[in-house]
Amino acid sequence: MDATFVAEKLLPMARTILHIDMDAFFAAIEQLDHPEYRGQPVIVGADPKGGQGRGVVSTASYEARKFGIHSAMPISRAYRLCPQGIFLPVRMKRYVEISRQVMTILQDYSPLVEPISIDEAFLDITGSLALFGGAEAIGWAIKKRIQQQTGGLTASVGIAPNKFVAKIASDLQKPDGFVVVKEKEVQGFLRDLPIFKLWGVGKKTEQRLRRIGITTIGELAVYPQDKLVRLFGKTGLHFWRLANGIDERPVIPSTPPKSVSQETTFETDTDDSEFIRLTLLRLAEALGKILRQQKLKGRTLTLKIRLQDFSTFTRSKTFTDFINAPDLLYRFAWEIFQKFDRQGKKVRLLGIGVSQLNTGGGEQLPLFGEQGNKRQKLYQIMDSLQAKFGKEAIVRAALKQERK
Repeated sequence: MDATFVAEKLLPMARTILHIDMDAFFAAIEQLDHPEYRGQPVIVGADPKGGQGRGVVSTASYEARKFGIHSAMPISRAYRLCPQGIFLPVRMKRYVEISRQVMTILQDYSPLVEPISIDEAFLDITGSLALFGGAEAIGWAIKKRIQQQTGGLTASVGIAPNKFVAKIASDLQKPDGFVVVKEKEVQGFLRDLPIFKLWGVGKKTEQRLRRIGITTIGELAVYPQDKLVRLFGKTGLHFWRLANGIDERPVIPSTPPKSVSQETTFETDTDDSEFIRLTLLRLAEALGKILRQQKLKGRTLTLKIRLQDFSTFTRSKTFTDFINAPDLLYRFAWEIFQKFDRQGKKVRLLGIGVSQLNTGGGEQLPLFGEQGNKRQKLYQIMDSLQAKFGKEAIVRAALKQERK
């Protein structure tokens, strides 16, 4: 198998981070489960009567927000603002059920999913862009699947080079919003936003910033760093970095996934064996990189094949040791495919997955002996170069020739 790699397009690369936030999640689920509540002000939280007005609002529907009601507001005040509202108790079991559906959908687009609450999450989709047709295609696909699979719930999506900007973007056009901020647009996007939009700036900090003439993120971005540090300590430098669109925090999955996979659907059904082989090679490269990023190896490799008549098959191979090297993923996937009887039908979709995962432990299959160790080091070098210069910086020669 050709293991030659070619360096090209040594350009800096930005991450692509997606933030998804379900719209008025608890209230939206109540309106979903009770169609008669749709279009009505729904307030989920404490009982404004039975609880003697104690407790707070958990979520308010957008209809209720028009009355000035918001999360964490005392339920007694919410009742005074909207006595005709529909006040409902929290049904956490139901909300968790829907949340799990949503998080499962997100895992299909990246293994790097970091839930930050029951109704929102970050995804690092940098490694998934080529497979799914780009960031916007991923964002729209997620929104569509959530709406279809939950029965009508909407989500707002923000896409940007980092977590901070992506989260702000997702909040700008709620409900059902979709905002993309490219790397070159970050400072312009942030410039005129009010200073309270900055993470960590509460009412007291906002007042302190206003006293020194800072009312927007753009004004903070050009304020001298040393003065901010004198005023706020290390937090001042943190504010300055965010105001300039700098946020290097990684997306950290809360729990290791049970499996990791990559798949692609062809624009046209095919029986071209060389094209299929190169597709498996490309999928193996992408899957191997994701596994290495998460320091995962797996014992079971699964090949997914969907034929032109939409019939779908999976074939698996389990090993005694753990693997994550693209060479091995490709080799075994190709072997499985060659043994599969398609009965003359063309292929519509291909996917490669790895399960029975091990985080950090286990040894690579010793199929190549010392050569296997050398290849592991080679992949580490590739990852480092691609992280610095972009995924196109190092390309397998066979795939480079395919693109010509």
